[in-house]
Amino acid sequence: MATPRRTSLRQRPSLVSVEPSVTVAVPESGAEVFMRRLLRVPTGGPPASITGAQNAFSTSIAISAVRCLLTYVMLPLLAPVLDLTGGVGPALGLIVGAVSMVAIVFSMRRFWAADHAWRWRYTVIGGGILVLLGVGAVFDISTLIT
Repeated sequence: MATPRRTSLRQRPSLVSVEPSVTVAVPESGAEVFMRRLLRVPTGGPPASITGAQNAFSTSIAISAVRCLLTYVMLPLLAPVLDLTGGVGPALGLIVGAVSMVAIVFSMRRFWAADHAWRWRYTVIGGGILVLLGVGAVFDISTLIT
């Protein structure tokens, strides 16, 4: 008797497949469905390329690295030289933070679209960074307002 192969409701093969001719639908958890809806990841069809997810992750890391260099190294060093007082620093921080947030969400979507094995890990890390960027944006906005 053939051992059934496990697949999700979208009929994506799992890593535990034994025989390709027999399939059994395994429902996704409520958390998986929630994350796919939150990130607006399409649920039908074949998974996206894992290479695309890894490329999006690399781009997101590069943008975050540039943001950190600007925020924590370049601006403190150049502020006295270029007279970046007042609203220039917080405004630049808002712009760079927004670009970084978009890159993180984009790479999260690619991880989920590809059904990447590390999608939950990256979601937790990326979500934590999004929260920190949001807190920084609140401080920048309050600095600009006052």
